[in-house]
Amino acid sequence: MTTQIPAGDREKVVSKLPALMRQDLKVRAAERSCDIQDAVLQGLQSWMAKAEETPLVATTGAIPFATHLPVGVWSAVREVCAQRGIPLVQGLSQAVQLWLTDNPSPKVRPFTGIPQRLVVCNQKGGVGKTAVAAGLAQAMAEDGKRVLLIDFDPQGHLTDQLGLEEIPNDKGHDSLAKHMVGDNDGPLERLLVPLEHEKFGGRLFVLPTCMDAFLLDTMLALATKVRTKESALEKALRPVESLVDVVIIDCPPTLGTTMDTALYYARRRDGEAVEVSGVVIPVQAEDSSAKAFRMLDEQISSLEEDFALAIEYLGFVVNLYESRRGFVATSSLERWEKMESPRLLAVIGDLKEQREAVRMRQPLLVYSEHCEQSEMMRTIARRLS
Repeated sequence: MTTQIPAGDREKVVSKLPALMRQDLKVRAAERSCDIQDAVLQGLQSWMAKAEETPLVATTGAIPFATHLPVGVWSAVREVCAQRGIPLVQGLSQAVQLWLTDNPSPKVRPFTGIPQRLVVCNQKGGVGKTAVAAGLAQAMAEDGKRVLLIDFDPQGHLTDQLGLEEIPNDKGHDSLAKHMVGDNDGPLERLLVPLEHEKFGGRLFVLPTCMDAFLLDTMLALATKVRTKESALEKALRPVESLVDVVIIDCPPTLGTTMDTALYYARRRDGEAVEVSGVVIPVQAEDSSAKAFRMLDEQISSLEEDFALAIEYLGFVVNLYESRRGFVATSSLERWEKMESPRLLAVIGDLKEQREAVRMRQPLLVYSEHCEQSEMMRTIARRLS
């Protein structure tokens, strides 16, 4: 919809943008001292000038967005969208994403000598922790970061979904659990498996699961070589931290000491900037996810109090969202959107590509490079970088 403004040289344009993209546009324009309407115009001009096809942008949960453009620009956008066979909201979203990509944030995170640590967790199973952890790792590696992705869940969904083999549970093989309790025979580095694909450029490594992790709580309780149980994961991973820029941990849906070690690992370390490392929480738009988050919040609060440390919430990811599920889904999403802290990182629809990638035992960004779910993983990665 367009409305002529009195000056006659610009017209008001009303369309839609994904909520998080609209927020990013507002922040980035302010960072670069640029009017939002000028940023949108620059993005649209660049987008219309591109000869090659632009990747689709996830528009799930798009909300109203209004700006002012020179007369005739919006009509030209309509024509280009018709030629490319895409809706107007998709064309506008692609243009804004193009401007955001061409105009990165001027903020530079200082190097502290330690990797960023992202713990993907929720006390409820089936919310998509593994999909988010794997997708985030792939997006960051694709963007040039050296990433270590850890399957910390003994069920091994991450290991299996990526087409890898579990570490055998026998005396002849080390495992992460054995390194955590001091019963290892060799360096942890030799357990890392590269995820081979030119997209990742040799930068993405996976630490597969081992069945002995089912007994990790008991192993830690009986370990005589571990003075502080909560720090066991950090001590095990310390030898490989210098090899990577980011460590991402796919956690099991449990309480207990195992989860404590992951949360302790995510704490803000001395000299580390705020909102760099911490927890990422996948949820669904339903009531049980809210209850699970309260349980996780209580566990984090207890750990912070017991050890006088800070564990930061980096944000929620509403996963497997489908508005056609009715009032429960839409009202739950609205509740997540209204929370100021933790912030909402992304809303990912319940689409087929992730399930197909799992069936094919392939990384999502390899199986369907430009699907909506892949683009949302890149969005999360950008918001956490």
